[in-house]
Amino acid sequence: MSAPLEIALARLYARIPLGMRLGLERMRAACAAHGNPERDFKTVHVAGTNGKGSVCAMLDSIARAHGLHTGLYTSPHLCRFSERIRVDGEPVADPVLAALLTRALDTTEDLSFFEASTLAAFLAFREAHVDLAIVEVGIGGRLDATNVLPTPAGATITRIALDHVDRLGPTLTDIAREKAGIAKPGLDIVLGPISPDLRAVIDQVAHASGATTSGSEDATVVPILGLAGDHQRDNARIAAVLGARIGASAEAVAQGLTRVTWPARLERIGDYLLDAAHNPDGTEALARYLRRSGPPPDRVSLVFGTLADKDWRSMLGTLAPLATTRIYLAPQGSARSAADPREMAAVHSGSLASDVEEALTRAANDTALVVVCGSIALVGQARARLCRLPCDPSVAL
Repeated sequence: MSAPLEIALARLYARIPLGMRLGLERMRAACAAHGNPERDFKTVHVAGTNGKGSVCAMLDSIARAHGLHTGLYTSPHLCRFSERIRVDGEPVADPVLAALLTRALDTTEDLSFFEASTLAAFLAFREAHVDLAIVEVGIGGRLDATNVLPTPAGATITRIALDHVDRLGPTLTDIAREKAGIAKPGLDIVLGPISPDLRAVIDQVAHASGATTSGSEDATVVPILGLAGDHQRDNARIAAVLGARIGASAEAVAQGLTRVTWPARLERIGDYLLDAAHNPDGTEALARYLRRSGPPPDRVSLVFGTLADKDWRSMLGTLAPLATTRIYLAPQGSARSAADPREMAAVHSGSLASDVEEALTRAANDTALVVVCGSIALVGQARARLCRLPCDPSVAL
């Protein structure tokens, strides 16, 4: 890492104590101070509980297959912060990222970690003259920093499930209402597999904003996707509909879906399976894959750690029966506190590890498959070790 980027990231990480703040006033003012870069390119806005990153990656691949010059903004990162801001599929170069972050951070000391990162992404996409930027919502939708975007060329709500209930509300209805807050006049929001009662909630919010919704269940996708898992076919249908809306041909859609890659989504690295499942809905999808494609439980080891605000009991209730060997640890470096591995071991018997390296080494003994999940931070640390990649501190923001 270059010295300027190291300095810029240190300044950015110093904003972590501001937390996951919701509200648009600060972001609007910051964008205005830079001449509103978010208005200088077409966008697709991607909201939802799970599947957002996969849909973003799929649509980016489709758009590039269509010949578009693309920007991609996602969060959080797995290994390096630069993964969050990509141009034409590649993270922006360290010197460019350092300059962008410095400009964003110099705007005001009041911007949070995520707000400053989002502003840096908008600046990057304007200066790269992208044709299309695919922007993932950080949390919720209505009050997320990315919702300063003007009416996008397309938008989606991928799924609704319980997560971030402390910020978005305790029920699925509350969460659906917040995610529907990305609605804008004239926008049609593409919906993933969402129950009729929650769709009614989304429709109510959308119609009140002058927007509409449509389903994605009838979209045709290629037989073989670049990403594994039955749930990715739902994501692919969403991406296919959005691809058509940005003008991509059927050939470009098929090519993009076939070629797409997205790390830590049922990613096999030797005998290790890395998956970013970090809530009950995500672990259900992982469990379905393991039941269908994995070895028997006596040949599976589970490396699991998560954050204290996650429903780890439900997650482990789904996964523990699928692995005879279980190793628990606390994800390192997160701004939020980790769930206690000792409590997990008391509920579903297993051993404790002090760090990722110890957990991976022990799990690999006499095991056909080592499944690593529970926290994106934990999975990122595992991936960095297995692939010998540099790793910036994890931030669940």
